[in-house]
Amino acid sequence: MDAKAVAAHWESNAAAWTALSRAGHDRYRDALNTPSFLALLPPVEGLKGLDLGCGEGTNTRAVARLGADMTGLDIAPTFLRHARETEAADPLGIRYVLGDGLILPFEDGSFDFVTAFMSMMDMADQAEVLKEVARVLKPGGFLQFSILHPCFVPPKRRNIRNERGEAVAVELADYFNETGGRVERWLFSGVSDEARAGLEPFSIPRFHRTLSSWVAMLVGAGLSIQAFGEPMASEQVACAEPIVADTRVAPIFLHVRAGHG
Repeated sequence: MDAKAVAAHWESNAAAWTALSRAGHDRYRDALNTPSFLALLPPVEGLKGLDLGCGEGTNTRAVARLGADMTGLDIAPTFLRHARETEAADPLGIRYVLGDGLILPFEDGSFDFVTAFMSMMDMADQAEVLKEVARVLKPGGFLQFSILHPCFVPPKRRNIRNERGEAVAVELADYFNETGGRVERWLFSGVSDEARAGLEPFSIPRFHRTLSSWVAMLVGAGLSIQAFGEPMASEQVACAEPIVADTRVAPIFLHVRAGHG
């Protein structure tokens, strides 16, 4: 699947994704993944940042609130329309650009850092995207991105639950099956059964890579790994948000920070 086809899938998802995520249905993001990502992020106050695959801008705005001068880029016009409407209503100085990670429309060394919240695994050619990211980073700059954990969320994954419905183990398969845009269809797990009845599932093209492939791509782009994060819900968070309790069995997300040098 090429970048044009990927863009068409995400444009078809954008309206429903924006409405459901802003209504609080993306519980993994809000309760665990984004807070953990921001906790790993180095200080960015006064720095110029790019949010790659920014979607409707919620995470871009979270980074901007830390004092960064942010630009958001996405391939889906509907996502960007929603992001710009929010920026107009509550300005944080964010610029939003329609574009593709394969050909970033910025000069060399334009940014102090790049973030990519759960977008890299949905891009058609991650190796080339990472090279583009390295190009637009200033010397000493860094990239921080989150993805589905390649080891614990391969193409086939199933929670094993006890008689109380609690996740106690995970069944995994096809880790070495690197997919080239296999379309997965789902809705946020926080959406009620009643709401699901009137909704079309998202259409998500996924480009699964092994952990060793991710490391090889980072190295090939001239980037060095600085930090890994594997978010796990605390007992308190798991109790308050049972949806994310399975991350206490095995991680669902991997956070990576890499930089020049």
